Amino acid sequence: MEWDIKTQEKFKLMISKMPVFHRRIAEEAVTLKAQENAKARGAAAVSEADVISALFSDVTKPFYSLMIRLLEDVKFDYRKHGFPK
Repeated sequence: MEWDIKTQEKFKLMISKMPVFHRRIAEEAVTLKAQENAKARGAAAVSEADVISALFSDVTKPFYSLMIRLLEDVKFDYRKHGFPK
């Protein structure tokens, strides 16, 4: 599935800032969930909202604060998309 270019760039930057051990797991899980989110919307491309929703649905409590810091660091505006819920 296609990705919005800016969204993909921010996501890849975010992944690169994660602890090495978590990068592959997070990238695979979030990519899959974000693509599912886009398909559920009937979209042709993954958007920022799809990625943010995937992150909030798949990240466990111990990594929540790290995720928030990374989202803010790469300029993902999660509040604009109604998170945290």
